[in-house]
Amino acid sequence: MEKVLKTKRKVRFQDCDPFNHLNNSKYLEYFLNTREDQIAEHYDLDVFKYMHATGLSWVVASNQISYIKPAFTMETVLIESQLIQYTDNLLLVEMKMWNENETELKAILWIKFIPYNVQTKKAANHSDDLMKLFQSVVVPVDQSIFEHRYIATIQNLKARTHA
Repeated sequence: MEKVLKTKRKVRFQDCDPFNHLNNSKYLEYFLNTREDQIAEHYDLDVFKYMHATGLSWVVASNQISYIKPAFTMETVLIESQLIQYTDNLLLVEMKMWNENETELKAILWIKFIPYNVQTKKAANHSDDLMKLFQSVVVPVDQSIFEHRYIATIQNLKARTHA
């Protein structure tokens, strides 16, 4: 099963600011929509079907994002995502936006999701089946602090492009 999921998207005119840069708030939409599509395609987990069947969904607890380079109108970007940490009541997903060739990092995001029971309107725990899925796809990272991960990612990119 693939662990690092990658999808190409085109930056749309209506999502950009007057400088033809992807608007900061739209990065989150691109990331979330892409992750939703990726887990449905790769893990056969449609979050809306799952919510209707089980009453469980996820809410965003926090976002940490660094905008590094602008994404431009009509540019094709590559969005990658991976689960980097999980517990019975938390998911931490890392997402990166690259240029199409993965040589220029545009943004990096850590997003924390909390499982939520829509019927009881309370936080919940993941099922055993979900925990098995998470165990099979998690890609732990060495850094536990977002800023340290951001720096390590930039250093790895520089080393890769200068090699």
